[in-house]
Amino acid sequence: MATALLIIDVQQALCFGEDECFEINRVIENINHLSIRARIAGVPVVLIQHEDESGPLVHDSASWQLAEGLVTDPEDKFVRKTTPDSFYQTHLGKLLPREEFERLIICGLQTDYCINATVRQALKLGYDVELAADAHSTFDNGNLTAEDIIAEYNKDLAHLTGSVARIDVKPAAEIRI
Repeated sequence: MATALLIIDVQQALCFGEDECFEINRVIENINHLSIRARIAGVPVVLIQHEDESGPLVHDSASWQLAEGLVTDPEDKFVRKTTPDSFYQTHLGKLLPREEFERLIICGLQTDYCINATVRQALKLGYDVELAADAHSTFDNGNLTAEDIIAEYNKDLAHLTGSVARIDVKPAAEIRI
């Protein structure tokens, strides 16, 4: 059974300016190390981009583009989405059929929205998930700092289990590809 790496919403609007996520340069560096290792191992890399009808994530706008500094490759796969769940009304499930792919490594933005929703849905669909604990981020929400949100979700998601799948939360450098 195969593995795939999902890089979620690492887009200009969330990496620079007023909506810049916490420690984004370190997070992108950790994501790049993961994706380079994945490509060397022949593991598919799927770049997922969120889009809205208005605001900073309008399809093809400058702020919708993948973040500067994010390493990509012509062999990478791309998925566009309009909800936090990367599987909902997208071709991700067809791209990574459960019959062929057993494990998903997940990283990207934003911890409390798209990362959370995609991790939970992947588990529900029967994929084993490895969340790169230091390769996802968000920003302060008014009640909690981004750092606290990330720590809380790492702890909470690590305790999820499915009937046929599991989730592990560990630093990117400790994820075996």
